[in-house]
Formats: sequence, C-alpha cells, structure tokens
Amino acid sequence: MKENTVLQKIGFIGTGVMGRSMVKNLLKAGYSISVYNRTKASAEELFALGAQWVDTVAELAQQSDVIITMVGFPQDVEEVYLSEGGLIPHAKPGSVLIDMTTSSPLLAKKIAEQGKTKGIDILDAPVSGGDVGAKNGTLVIMVGGEAKVFNSIKPIFEAMGKNIILQGPAGAGQYTKMSNQVTIAAGMVGVCEAIAYAQKAGLDPTRVLDSIAGGAAGSWSLSNLGPRMIAGNFEPGFYVKHFIKDMKIALESAREMGLSTPGLELAKSLYERLAAQGEENSGTHALYKLYIK
Repeated sequence: MKENTVLQKIGFIGTGVMGRSMVKNLLKAGYSISVYNRTKASAEELFALGAQWVDTVAELAQQSDVIITMVGFPQDVEEVYLSEGGLIPHAKPGSVLIDMTTSSPLLAKKIAEQGKTKGIDILDAPVSGGDVGAKNGTLVIMVGGEAKVFNSIKPIFEAMGKNIILQGPAGAGQYTKMSNQVTIAAGMVGVCEAIAYAQKAGLDPTRVLDSIAGGAAGSWSLSNLGPRMIAGNFEPGFYVKHFIKDMKIALESAREMGLSTPGLELAKSLYERLAAQGEENSGTHALYKLYIK
C-alpha cells in the first residue's frame, strides 16, 4: 500500500451507505482516517480496515488536516460545522474542510465565510453516482471553492471519484448538484412510467431495457435502477427521504432565482406520496411502486 505523506490525517464524519464506501477507498489509497458518526455501530467494519474512532466532532477537528463530512440534511451540516462543538470552532487554522453532503448552496456560502474568519479553507463537494459509485470509487464530484485549495487536495478526491470538476466559488458545487437532482427527478418518473408501460403492453421489460438503454432514452437511472425495479429490489443506494430533501432545496433555489420548475414539482409530489406510504427509507427507484399497484 502506498502511504500518502501530504495531508494524510483525514477526519471523516458520516459513515452511512455512501460514507462507509468512501472511507474504504481512502484507506485503500493509504490515508490515515479517523471517523465520527452519531451511531458508532455503523462504522464498526471500518475499524478492521485501519480507521480510528474518535468520540466527538471537536476531537476529530483538532487532530485532522482535512475533514470530510457526508451527513444527511442541511440542519445536520449546520450543526456539524457551526455549533459550539462543531468543526469551525475547533478545526486547526490551515486545515481544509470538505462538505460532500448534498446541502443548501446558501449554507455552503455561509460556512465558507465563517471558515475564512478562522483561517480555515472550505470546499462544498457534493457527489453523484449512488452506492455503486461510492463502492467503485467512481463518484462524480462537483466542487465549489478556491482553485488553490481544490488543487491541493485533489488526490483525496481522486481516491473516491473519477469525474472531478471545480465549478466555481463557494456554493457552486451545491448549485451543480441541484442541477443534477433536477435532471434525475423528472428522469426517474420517466423510467418508472416506461417500465410500467412495457409491462402493461405484455412485453418483457428486461428486453425492452436492452433495446432502449442504448439509444436516445439512455440514462444512468435507466441502466442501473431500471433492472432493480424489475427485480423488485428497492434497497437504498440513495434514500427517498434524502431525495425529497434535495428536491426541496432545488425548488427553494429555483424560486430565489425566479425560475419555474413544474417537472421538479411533480416529481417531488410523487415522492412525498411514496414516503407517506412508508417508503422513505427505500431507494429512490422505489417510486416504481406507485405504478405497480
């Protein structure tokens, strides 16, 4: 294993479905990783691979050169970064904090401004690619922040992803991720309806996917989540509850910019109906269940 000597002390907060795989890839790349999560049990498998546990966010901040967060909701991000026991009050000057949660662009800007007052560099770097991308180290990483900071820690991103682009200043990563989620939201409705239509027509939906996935209708959701829908596998690569959160953020941002997004509004209403049926912890492709009753 090659040991990284630059910025090798990484703290990681949030070892859920995505975070665990991201930590594994950082460990494979030779980084020294300390982890914190609200539930220690979710990080247990990482300890055998070399990750170290710390008891508090403040302790993790004090001993890390780079800190990556991958939590659930904007309120979680705000607590982790800005609370009395959070990262901004306790991180070392000169350290780099990277929020890879999908969160609010305005909050990303606020955190970056707070970081500057403490001599701390902040990047917002949400990802796309789901559980598959996290496991394979092929995540798309959309980054907002200063170019010199981005370039200094790019090898860390390269341990987790393949398509890594600096989109602009603080908040630009989150705005880019919202564009991604807007695309997925309407696209997922189309994938569900296409498969349901094929079944109603008496076709083999798998064979239909084989035909249409390679043409103009092709998409990541169609190729990767369509087969899961057909198989009845609705385990989460990305939770319904988190996707609803993302769509709310995107709608709020769109309204701030004076942009009408009726497709996004429709998708959000369908997902809220799905969540009300007890599916908030299912994968986003569980939207298909609305079509097969």
